[in-house]
Amino acid sequence: MYTSLILHGRRSIELQKWRNLRFAVKLLENASSFPNSFSFTSVADVSLRDGKQGKNFTVSYLVDSLGLAKKVAESISRKVSFENKGNPDSVLSLLRSHGFTDTQISSIITDYPHLLISDAEKSLGPKLQFLQSRGASSSELTQIVSTVPKILGKRRDKTLSRYYDIVKEIVEADKSSKHDKLCHSLPVGNLENKMRNIMVLRELGVPQRLLFSLLISDRQPVCGKEKFEESLKKVVEMGFDPTTASFVGALRVIQGFSDKTVVEKVNLYKRLGFAVGDVWAMFKKFPMFLGLSEKKIANSIETFVSLGFTRDEIVVMVNRFPSCIGCSAESVKKKTEFLVKKMNWPLKAVVSFPHVIGYSLEKRTVPRCNVIKVLISKGLLGNELPSLSSALSITDPAFLNKYVMNHDDTQLVRELIAIFTKFRVSLTDHLEQ
Repeated sequence: MYTSLILHGRRSIELQKWRNLRFAVKLLENASSFPNSFSFTSVADVSLRDGKQGKNFTVSYLVDSLGLAKKVAESISRKVSFENKGNPDSVLSLLRSHGFTDTQISSIITDYPHLLISDAEKSLGPKLQFLQSRGASSSELTQIVSTVPKILGKRRDKTLSRYYDIVKEIVEADKSSKHDKLCHSLPVGNLENKMRNIMVLRELGVPQRLLFSLLISDRQPVCGKEKFEESLKKVVEMGFDPTTASFVGALRVIQGFSDKTVVEKVNLYKRLGFAVGDVWAMFKKFPMFLGLSEKKIANSIETFVSLGFTRDEIVVMVNRFPSCIGCSAESVKKKTEFLVKKMNWPLKAVVSFPHVIGYSLEKRTVPRCNVIKVLISKGLLGNELPSLSSALSITDPAFLNKYVMNHDDTQLVRELIAIFTKFRVSLTDHLEQ
């Protein structure tokens, strides 16, 4: 079964350039025919009183000790937090003593920040020693752990060794393209089922970064046998490209939901004004579209309505950019209000190009809009704003060529470049100007 499925999956990658969604829509419009199918994160438990202090210390420590960018450090501080450097220092010292470079350590902590609050002496140290006792060289150990640091979150030696071995086998096989060897090298069992499924996904072309996140996850996408086979077959037949994150997202949704839940999700969107065919077309663009809770969908619709969008306009926006319905209310409000109130684009401009809701306000939208405002104030763009897509959808080099570098006045060019690169100033400062 897997051999034919793999061949079909590989062919499907080639077909992506021209294949449309007609098959998927035809297959899934009748929701009742849809078959039954379908970690390790820790947040420091600090009090509200000490939380801010702990996060500030964490950010400073990560920047000073690991050289991480402040924004990366702030992101990590939302997952783990500590108020002194005792334990983190012990962890970093232990990793360095086992041959990990500072670059590898930074990568490990970014991917798996929980490690910083692990017990270096009683937990982390024994795991590294165990792996070395099995014959792992220093260079091999650092490479494998750096590739998938979350294997250090596995508790039992037997489980840890199996995960380590499978990661090592994939890494080494990918260097020599020994795909066939891996598909038949594992016995049957619970963990082995999961690993076998990972091997099948690898054969389909799912890249390492996605494979390993599935391998370490305790959730459902690669667990089981028959259920996995049915779900995988459905995703492949729908034409998802195995080399993309969308393929994995679709697998998560299809395997995670029962037929009844899928019907309920489709009916919910139908009640909101979406055609069944459109629902599955949007699923193809943004698989987690069907994974959103009814409460989240209702809150998103309410947010759009509160900003002045009509129900019909919301349907158009979601059809064009499905992931906008998954954005936070705060993000949608800030971005829409900036574009409409600060820049004077009409709401219909956002309806026509809802992708702006997915753009970074601080890194893309505000810097570009500040350039646009200066050009309009100097009469260099006429009296009308350019379309949202022409100003925001193009790449940075294309934007600079179109709106900045094409002016003969070198002083103006310098001024516009300075404005464009001023995104490092806080977002609050921009919005209050």
